[in-house]
Amino acid sequence: MFSPVARLAAKRLLEIRRSLRPAPPVVSAAASRSFSTALNYHIDTPDNNPDMPWEFTEANMERVKEILSHYPSNYKQSAVIPLLDLAQQQHGGWLPVAAMNAVAKVIEVAPIRVYEVATFYSMFNRTKVGKYHLLVCGTTPCMIRGSREIEEALLKHLGVKRNEVTKDGMFSVGEMECMGCCVNAPMITVADYTKGSEGYSYNYHEDVTPKRVIEIVEMLRKGEKPPVGTQNPERVRSGPAGGNTTLLGEPKAPPCRDLDAC
Repeated sequence: MFSPVARLAAKRLLEIRRSLRPAPPVVSAAASRSFSTALNYHIDTPDNNPDMPWEFTEANMERVKEILSHYPSNYKQSAVIPLLDLAQQQHGGWLPVAAMNAVAKVIEVAPIRVYEVATFYSMFNRTKVGKYHLLVCGTTPCMIRGSREIEEALLKHLGVKRNEVTKDGMFSVGEMECMGCCVNAPMITVADYTKGSEGYSYNYHEDVTPKRVIEIVEMLRKGEKPPVGTQNPERVRSGPAGGNTTLLGEPKAPPCRDLDAC
């Protein structure tokens, strides 16, 4: 048993240790929302509530059957991501809760299991987006190459804030984390929902500049198809801008090996 003096000393020592701990950083609500998706919880609205009718089209039901055929019949839930993607394409680029419920019915799981997936992945939009949804990569390689300036140019040109839709319903701008084109940073993606799930496309535009992304927007507005891939005329695919500076010829075999004998 500890004496009262010892217990008091131990308590005092614990208080001193706690007082010396650094305070946790304070993150403002504005900062925490800066790169979040448009909606992190559901609010019933006339065009997004569990009572509104929603079904896959007859054509898409054939695609649903094809998707399910890739999985064992007792593991239908494994198809949740491709089915949500198909539902999003059908519904013009976003997922109302009724569409999620339809997916849950197809794969025979509780709706919450589908909600968990749809709210986890930022590629699933749970609020309306434009017919052309422009996604600016915000990861480090693109950021240090000017992605912030590219996003600012798009928002200013279109007269919207991030995740807002233009008044004509044509465009919206969002942020996406790394899309795997770091070598050609900065880059944007254009998700094209103008033709529904039948004509859906998702194209990368790399090596962009503030001027070039505005040109891409105007080409889309006219119904034209901007060239995909690098927008730098000095680069071929993901090769070095300006052409090779090393390995200009056929590499020589190492002197210690006879490659013809291999």
